[in-house]
Amino acid sequence: MKSRSFAEVATGAAILIATGGFLFYAVSHAGRAPQTDGIALTAQFDRIDGLNLGSDVRIGGVKVGSVTDLRIDTRTYQAQVTMRVRPDLGLPSDSSAEVTSEGLLGGKYVSIVPGGSDRQLTDGGRITETQGSVSLESLLGRFIFSVTQMNSPASGSAPAPGNALR
Repeated sequence: MKSRSFAEVATGAAILIATGGFLFYAVSHAGRAPQTDGIALTAQFDRIDGLNLGSDVRIGGVKVGSVTDLRIDTRTYQAQVTMRVRPDLGLPSDSSAEVTSEGLLGGKYVSIVPGGSDRQLTDGGRITETQGSVSLESLLGRFIFSVTQMNSPASGSAPAPGNALR
């Protein structure tokens, strides 16, 4: 009986050690660390719900950088996002940025759409054309409100045929 108990304890310990090793590897190689090289760009958004430090910056779905700082502009009360992108991209100065969702339940990232200008954004440049994140809860609330408004009878309307008072 003692050898069985020892075998069970040893197996359990081995499983816990292996699980801890996988967890450590996953956390250390998650790729969510902010990018420290490249050119720094800033953009202001009205909403950045779900965007975090280390979130991806993508062009055409390809990761080209990451978010390095999030703060509030105390003058405009908009969210200011600082990001670092690869310096070899040569982004046009009229590029736009939007906070986009990876999917219905996925995380958020910044999507940059390159413009057509001959001038390029440099280190410390600002992207002026932006679109903030869309709140799924807000969209659902508006949809439910509009459906309930359609289904409720309008006040002061004529009675339906067959329901007229006699």
